Amino acid sequence: MEKPTSIPEFYKDTSQLIPEPVKKEIGHFIIFRTEDLFRDSKPKAVPYNRRAYYKISLIIGKNRAEYADKVVHIEHNALLFATPQIPYNWEPLDDKQSGMFCIFSEDFLTQNNSGILLKNLPVFKPGNVPIFFLNDEQIEDIKHIFNKMFKEISSDYAFKYDLLRNYVLELIHSGQKLQPATALFIETNAHKRVSSLFIELLERQFPIEPPHQKLVFRSAKDYADQLAIHVNYLNKVLKLVTGKTTTELIIERIIKESKILLKHTDWNVSEIAYSLGFEEPSHFNNLFKKHTTFSPRAFRIEI
Repeated sequence: MEKPTSIPEFYKDTSQLIPEPVKKEIGHFIIFRTEDLFRDSKPKAVPYNRRAYYKISLIIGKNRAEYADKVVHIEHNALLFATPQIPYNWEPLDDKQSGMFCIFSEDFLTQNNSGILLKNLPVFKPGNVPIFFLNDEQIEDIKHIFNKMFKEISSDYAFKYDLLRNYVLELIHSGQKLQPATALFIETNAHKRVSSLFIELLERQFPIEPPHQKLVFRSAKDYADQLAIHVNYLNKVLKLVTGKTTTELIIERIIKESKILLKHTDWNVSEIAYSLGFEEPSHFNNLFKKHTTFSPRAFRIEI
């Protein structure tokens, strides 16, 4: 995978000029109609990579999206939330593409100016697939929010970016309401807190991007030390909360990342093994085969 796509690179790739008024604001926010980007050309696929910005998209048309090792087929309408932490690609499956999307930098929507932390919101949590299918009523509601954005961004109102932040939050809350209620429930007991901190620490090591990058924490003890708790306590908590041990969760995440690297990079197996913390490629091969029934090379060929 290449380095994350920046906002200036987004404008360059889509042949759009960075609007002067936006350059002068604190943070960055802009909104587009999908059909305007493809007015003179066919819709093209968005390559698999991370973006250095957040993106919320109303997708109207037949598409295919990949998040990590998950593939989502969009037959009609969907709302998509993209975060800098999670790489994805998007492939239009027909020429009839429409919709709207906004992109914004993390400093556009900070805790100081919005009262929220983006990374703590369920729609932006690692491990979720932040794509939600919409019925006719829901799509009209989402269109209405986007249309308010279009109207406001071209206005002369002195506090329009404060209002636009509210509209972005309205989109985020609309997406979160589409999630199962259990995904939004905030647990407060110690076990849940420890489990959440472990998952956050685990996910913070991914995605692996340059081949020389290497996992810092590999063992259950590594994570326990970082959380300042005994490894036996961490194992007990994770087993109660997730049904899996610390080691099982670590291995599960390493296997998931290895599948991504095998599928979306041209790194050789030794480079992938090293980046995932294996000193010997044979140890990686054995682990991968144990958990997938394929050798890494066979998996790369099969897909």
